[in-house]
Amino acid sequence: MRILFATSEAAPLIKTGGLADVSGALPAALQALGADMRVLLPGYPQVLRALPPMPIVAEFSNIPGFPASRLLSGQMPNGVPLWVLDCPELFQRGGGPYQDEHGRDWADNARRFGLLSKVAAILGCDESPMDWHPDVVQCNDWQTGLAPAYLHFSPNPAPSVMSIHNIAFQGVFPSHLLPELGLPWSCYQPDGVEYYNNLSFLKAGLFYANHVTTVSPTYAREIQTDALGFGMQGLLRHRQHELTGILNGIDYDEWNPATDHHLHSHYSADDLSGKAANKAELQRRMGLEVNPDIPLLGLVSRFTYQKGVEVILEIAPQLIEQPAQLVLLGSGDAGIQSWAQELAYRYPGQIGVMVGFDEGLSHLIEAGSDLFLMPSRFEPCGLNQMYSQVYGTPPIVHATGGLIDSVVDCSDATLADDTASGFILHGLSASTLLDTVQRALAAYRDPAVWQKIRQNGMRRDFGWSRSAEAYLAIYRQLTGA
Repeated sequence: MRILFATSEAAPLIKTGGLADVSGALPAALQALGADMRVLLPGYPQVLRALPPMPIVAEFSNIPGFPASRLLSGQMPNGVPLWVLDCPELFQRGGGPYQDEHGRDWADNARRFGLLSKVAAILGCDESPMDWHPDVVQCNDWQTGLAPAYLHFSPNPAPSVMSIHNIAFQGVFPSHLLPELGLPWSCYQPDGVEYYNNLSFLKAGLFYANHVTTVSPTYAREIQTDALGFGMQGLLRHRQHELTGILNGIDYDEWNPATDHHLHSHYSADDLSGKAANKAELQRRMGLEVNPDIPLLGLVSRFTYQKGVEVILEIAPQLIEQPAQLVLLGSGDAGIQSWAQELAYRYPGQIGVMVGFDEGLSHLIEAGSDLFLMPSRFEPCGLNQMYSQVYGTPPIVHATGGLIDSVVDCSDATLADDTASGFILHGLSASTLLDTVQRALAAYRDPAVWQKIRQNGMRRDFGWSRSAEAYLAIYRQLTGA
């Protein structure tokens, strides 16, 4: 089974969010199951700097509407074969993959990711200059959403799968760009790429792909509703029999408290003694009182409305009265950032805040916290709630998307059958979050119960193999294999 995995980011080469983690780990898991993989990734400066010089294996000089580009052949750090789309005019620039140094979207993002989609489609049909031809083209989020549309109009195309990692990001651009992108006006209609008088890359993928997946079973149901469909719910309800929710996995090479090089001390489900040393190190690093008996609540997140961070800040004064400590790492909305920093200033030694991102600190927060806060309003899958359980840090999550699919709420019944691994709140508000934290702290104060919850989470299997098998089943169905 030959799979072309087209993506706009892949860890550890280039990362802005969870898509990169999936794009780094899922192809490796598919390869481990016997799939013949190629990852297609734009040639950002960060990618080219991270890899040794790569040979040119194809050139694309005559794609109407796009600058000349070339295909470089290399390898991901995990050994998965990699094709890098090198187009200096579109990808060799500062800032990030989607925005400049000031956080503004690149004005030519439609051309940039139109080219990525077009090359994915060329490689997936009879126009390909390569000897290797995919059986399936796997597309991810709006940045590769035009690939299924291009494939639809290509000779002898491979079937395509469109994966939604977050339906809130839709790649919406003015409709007048359609000819420049090389698509016929015939596809500019509700049964096509048209989206409220604009062009949507994501809708193109959802309409033209042979199958649609998303990153958890619950999210697959939620995006068919008016509340969380973000305008795509009608199309997704129409395609519900070709829509599958597959829970993401995590990379145990990166996230394992027994081997994690970011930690002060290693530990495991059988020997949790090292966790206390990580808590003390986290308290010191964040300027908190070093006290093993005060429960420490951690958060690593984008500071956005989606993540419910402002609800945590609203109840922060009540949290520290429990007593408890609070550590926050993240960035995003300027108002939320200022509010968090003001609380840290007002409650020194009790609340620690770092605005920005620090990979090592994010691992230490997972290991050193007693509880992990993740009250997202919606969460397609989420990974931190899985990391938290693996690190013996029971998560407090809102009942949505992949959170409810991957956390087992603590109750008498789940304690009795050894499945309790966290705490779930229903309906996000200051009062429901505070009530759930207090319920979690009551469990924390019972050493036997707390030990059981932590060990239950640490012994769960969040590896990628089961998810990769589910993707392979879809690929086999599409190809008749």
